Amino acid sequence: MEIDTSFDFRSDSNGKDPDAYSPTLRSYHRFLWSKQLPIGERFEIEEINSTLIYRFNMQTLKFGSDSISNSYIGTKKIAHLNSQINQAEFEEFRDKGSTIGGYLIFPSEREGGGMTINGARGFNRKIADRFDLTLECIRLHYQRLEHPLENTFGSPINNFFFSLFKDFQGYVDFFLLQDLVDNSYERVNFFTAAKNAFAGSPIPDTAAEYREYKMGTLEFVRRRNQRIREWSVNETS
Repeated sequence: MEIDTSFDFRSDSNGKDPDAYSPTLRSYHRFLWSKQLPIGERFEIEEINSTLIYRFNMQTLKFGSDSISNSYIGTKKIAHLNSQINQAEFEEFRDKGSTIGGYLIFPSEREGGGMTINGARGFNRKIADRFDLTLECIRLHYQRLEHPLENTFGSPINNFFFSLFKDFQGYVDFFLLQDLVDNSYERVNFFTAAKNAFAGSPIPDTAAEYREYKMGTLEFVRRRNQRIREWSVNETS
C-alpha cells in the first residue's frame, strides 16, 4: 500500500470524526501496524464492521484510532487566547495534525466501568489529551512507576496490550515514535519545556506557550510522517 502522508482524513469522513469514520485512516492503521511484534508474534489487524481487531490465542483486542495532535481549536480551554492568536494559526495546527503522523491506535474496550486509554488521557487534568504526556505515562508504566494514567493502563486488557511490545523501546519503535524520545529511550521530548511533566496545567495559558506547544507538536508530526513514509516505501519495495 502507498501511504500518502499529506492525506487529510477529514476529507473522507463525511464531516464526522475521522477516528471513527475515515475508511482511509482504518486502512492505513491496518497496513502500518500489521507486522512483527517485539515478542515474536505477528500483530495482524483485521477490520470487522469498521472495527480494528487483533486476535492472539484466546485474547481479542478491539482498537480505536486516536488523534495524537490536539490543537484545542474551538474549546473553552483556550478561548481566552482567541484575541491573541488568529484563526489561521489554529487551523494550520488542526490541518497538519490531521495526517497519519498525528494518529495512533489504542484498545477501545472499557473494563469494569473504567475508561479507555483514549478517554482517560482526555479526561485526566494532568494529561488533557496531550500525547507527549501520555507517552511519559507509558514510559513510567514500563518502569512500574507511578503516573496519572496508571489505573487505566493497569487494566487486564491494557496491561496485555502493553506487554506485546516487551518494553518502552519496543513500543516506541513499533509505532514509529522515535522522534518523541531521546536516543537512550530514557526521556520523552516534551512539546513544551517542562521540568516536571505533571506539575501545573498541561494546557497552554499564554499565546507564547500555545505557539511553543503547536511548534513542538507539528514538528513531531512532520518527522513521524517522514518516518512513516520511509517505512512504508521499504515495506513495499
